[in-house]
Amino acid sequence: YQWLFFEQYSHEPYIAVRKALLTFPERAGDATPERLAVTLERGNKALGVMNRHLENNAFFAGSALSVADIALYAYTHTAEQGGFQLDAYPAVSAWLGRVEADPGHVPIEWVG
Repeated sequence: YQWLFFEQYSHEPYIAVRKALLTFPERAGDATPERLAVTLERGNKALGVMNRHLENNAFFAGSALSVADIALYAYTHTAEQGGFQLDAYPAVSAWLGRVEADPGHVPIEWVG
């Protein structure tokens, strides 16, 4: 459960929120310079934690894709829309590729 808690308390509040502040017009009033700075700093910290783990592990909770990977993938793969530079986290970028290569992966833009 470690990575699910991490996603909820150390990842989503910064990566997802920063993206929302920058991309949804109705959130523009909440996008103060201070809040944007905090979400950027803490989001980068979360990406750093992820990168360090993924330098020695293919996935978050073992050697195969798990619910932890799915939970963390959701906001990580769109983090650049929030101003995060994923190329600074090569292990995270490689992991995103592994998740996307899974035969069961369905892109968010998918239309059935």
